[in-house]
Amino acid sequence: MRQELMSLPKTLAEDVARNLVMVAKLIDEDPEKAYAYSRIALRLASRVAAVREAAGFAAYATQKYAEALAEFRAARRMTGSVDLWPVMADCERGLGRPERALAMAGEPEVQKLDKAGQVEMRLVAAGARRDMDQLDAAIVTLQSPELASNSIQPWTARLRYAYADALLAAGREDEAREWFAKALESDKDGTTDASDRLAELDGVEFVDAIEEESEDAEDGDTDVADSRAGDERDERDEHGDDSER
Repeated sequence: MRQELMSLPKTLAEDVARNLVMVAKLIDEDPEKAYAYSRIALRLASRVAAVREAAGFAAYATQKYAEALAEFRAARRMTGSVDLWPVMADCERGLGRPERALAMAGEPEVQKLDKAGQVEMRLVAAGARRDMDQLDAAIVTLQSPELASNSIQPWTARLRYAYADALLAAGREDEAREWFAKALESDKDGTTDASDRLAELDGVEFVDAIEEESEDAEDGDTDVADSRAGDERDERDEHGDDSER
């Protein structure tokens, strides 16, 4: 990215870089702000492929799928790279065109992807099958050497999770539980909610300790107030009401 920005005048390159840094920093925690920064970068340097790609991911994170797809296509034209092919296909899903995503899964570009990209494409294709209510086909799509491998890769947790979720949707609960457990085992960074899904299947209900403490405190305050009110009534009864005097 730095190399691409070197084609710009120094001051402009620095301004664009600052905005791209903010996109990367905020895209997970505040996608709307990340999107706003990406629009500034795009306005400053729309002919830089890295800027178009960043703008695409920011739009994707805010579910602006048509805009994201346009930016990804622009970046691909500039670079000739196929790396964005899976996320472009997922944009088609977001636009309600799962059949188009499936068609892209069968294009020659998929063979040019690295292993991570091919796994990502498989996840998108399975999602498209589910969009079309083809649950059995989605399950078969996810069955692959990468799923069966005991080797833990960056994509392993998400692949196992997607498989478990598809099994559960198909009513195969016991198998789903097994694969949610495998997803959790490989999810070192907490990228999925496999632990919550497992607990849900096991009938475990989590209670928010902070919320519970707050309710207990409120109950305590009510008890104290009731006690004070009772004491005041007792005192009035003992000495008589001033109004009656």
